[in-house]
Amino acid sequence: MKKNSFRLLKENKSLILFISLMLVFRSAVADWNDVPTGSMKPTIVEGDRILINKMAYDLRLPFSQYSLIKLADPLRNDIVIFESKAADKRLVKRVIGVPGDMVSMHKNQLSVNQETADYKVIARNSNFILSEEQIAGASHLIRTQVVPGQSKKYPLESFPPVTIPKGFYLVMGDNRDNSADSRVIGLVPRHEIIGRSKTVVLSLNYDNYLIPRSERFLKSI
Repeated sequence: MKKNSFRLLKENKSLILFISLMLVFRSAVADWNDVPTGSMKPTIVEGDRILINKMAYDLRLPFSQYSLIKLADPLRNDIVIFESKAADKRLVKRVIGVPGDMVSMHKNQLSVNQETADYKVIARNSNFILSEEQIAGASHLIRTQVVPGQSKKYPLESFPPVTIPKGFYLVMGDNRDNSADSRVIGLVPRHEIIGRSKTVVLSLNYDNYLIPRSERFLKSI
């Protein structure tokens, strides 16, 4: 029995080495993440598989959350992936506030360090509005039920000023009225953030028999 096991290992050592290296690579260097919800619409949609750069901020011990070397810190507007203890699952959100920032929101209109965001309506229909949010030198699209600055008294549309302490980040989904983010789970500790994403690897259309969406292949986000 032992001889058979040893021979099996010997005959498949190249495959075993390849699998081991692939697991280490996915654990510490890069991985992909399925996105099952629409909390980051319109930037990321249900069915997207996004690439995670796990070395964007830290060099970590493989198969752990332990940081061997800090390479950088998340920046405002980064799309980050984090293992949320508060939500008890992995989440994908956008960094809105970094340590030292004072952030508030009134009727879905953001303010960072007393600078109020500008909004330009890009498209609208009976269900939602797409707007370009511009603040602190960065811009991206967000999705809301009404134009930011106008209220329908949605529960997550406003919060008072909060100063982000050292080691924490305020994150939000781009689908502002439908995202369980820092307004629900609180500020995100730095050690929970495992990487950054800038690319959709591929996307499967959940509403059309999982047919790949060709227009989202390797799409920058």
